[in-house]
Amino acid sequence: MSSAAPPRTYEVRTYGCQMNVHDSERLSGLLEDAGYVAAADGSSADVVVFNTCAVRENADNKLYGNLGHLAPIKAARPGMQIAVGGCLAQKDRETITTRAPWVDVVFGTHNIGALPVLLERARIAEEAQVEILESLDVFPSTLPTKRESAYAAWVSISVGCNNTCTFCIVPSLRGKEKDRRPGDILAEIRALVAEGVTEVTLLGQNVNAYGVEFGDRQAFSKLLRACGEIEGLERVRFTSPHPAEFTDDVIEAMAETPNVMPSLHMPLQSGSDAVLRAMRRSYRSARYLGIIERVRAAIPHAAITTDIIVGFPGETEEDFAATLDVVRRARFSSAFTFQYSIRPGTPAADLPGQVDPGVVKDRYGRLVEVVNEIAWAENRRLVGATLELMVAEGEGRKDAETHRLSGRAPDNRLVHFSALDAAGRPIEVRPGDMVTVEVTYAAPHHLVADGPVRSVRATRSGDAWAARQARPAESGGTRSVGLGMPSVGVPEPLPAAPVCG
Repeated sequence: MSSAAPPRTYEVRTYGCQMNVHDSERLSGLLEDAGYVAAADGSSADVVVFNTCAVRENADNKLYGNLGHLAPIKAARPGMQIAVGGCLAQKDRETITTRAPWVDVVFGTHNIGALPVLLERARIAEEAQVEILESLDVFPSTLPTKRESAYAAWVSISVGCNNTCTFCIVPSLRGKEKDRRPGDILAEIRALVAEGVTEVTLLGQNVNAYGVEFGDRQAFSKLLRACGEIEGLERVRFTSPHPAEFTDDVIEAMAETPNVMPSLHMPLQSGSDAVLRAMRRSYRSARYLGIIERVRAAIPHAAITTDIIVGFPGETEEDFAATLDVVRRARFSSAFTFQYSIRPGTPAADLPGQVDPGVVKDRYGRLVEVVNEIAWAENRRLVGATLELMVAEGEGRKDAETHRLSGRAPDNRLVHFSALDAAGRPIEVRPGDMVTVEVTYAAPHHLVADGPVRSVRATRSGDAWAARQARPAESGGTRSVGLGMPSVGVPEPLPAAPVCG
């Protein structure tokens, strides 16, 4: 009597912004709902899914390089399938199967829910299936989701964007903004809390424009306040707001809602009004600085982070100096900084005055130096401070070498701490638990607490993490989705990351 065939395995490779990160959780959930299991570490998957980004420089070259690497593996492995989704698939739908004819499925940003059906259709028909929808069919949050964290979760409140920034291709690929109903969002958050999640990050391409579709300009601040009423929800964050729509009712909601964390990631892009105008960013530096001033007046201990582009077409040395001036006045705790490069399909690609790459590189280096100097100074002010951290998983890349653990402070700063009691004995803490520590050292991008842990608070999130670890590994083990960025909080500053805000 023959045994049943083992389930097919999958791997998701993700590139790009937080929206893609969350979409990958859904792709994993969809595949597992259809009977697939995550491929064990170090093994080849039966199905490899690329969730692509069109914002990164040379994104297409990287994709086709990865696809080329898989071609001989697929040829030697009957039944293996390759799928390409995300923003690059939405953009290059006509060319992917021409340049890489061994790809089985191409799907877009609006129909990720179709992946299992398209894979089966490609298997039966033995030919590539390309399905790209021009508008959203089903709101992605209704789809099954395999969340990578037991204690923290992304919660999408909207998709798409109504802005027309000249450097950004996202609106043409993600479409116009569509908002979820508040009741649906809050129901999802309550369900997550019931599963052990204690931190959520509200996610949208332009998160504070939430409510535009159903005509409520204060919908986002109301949503933040409603999150404050959910029992068991300890931390609420959101990303990314647009300065043009950042209103005082949101600042008031942040200040008055205890579980809304004192952290704000608000893209600046440039400190020059002339460059902001060329970017079609509908605010100017004075408005931006005014928002920061009002946030700090209401929440003095808030940490503010940002995105900045250097070398946008037409940027002069005076424009760049204006950016440095805003950075010095804003005193960001960290910043994502980018060297502008032409992105095909964006209006900025055709603007006159493209800046010499050598000049862009020089300005970038000078900007990074100022950003790091300010971030380090701001972090040094916290030496001696007592902070409550949510213990994190996988955020301290050197934790094994330094014998430390890592956690996130309320303001989202990353803190590496020694998990020892006052007698120098190891203490037991789990990701999702809360610890209180005293900061002993500051670096530009993290803090260190090498003294004893002051207190430990076991949480339902820690229980959920422990329960997840106790589950038997399927198919020889589990594989994390390759997110390419930290799964919780604002990623470490200064990476070669996308610009979508």
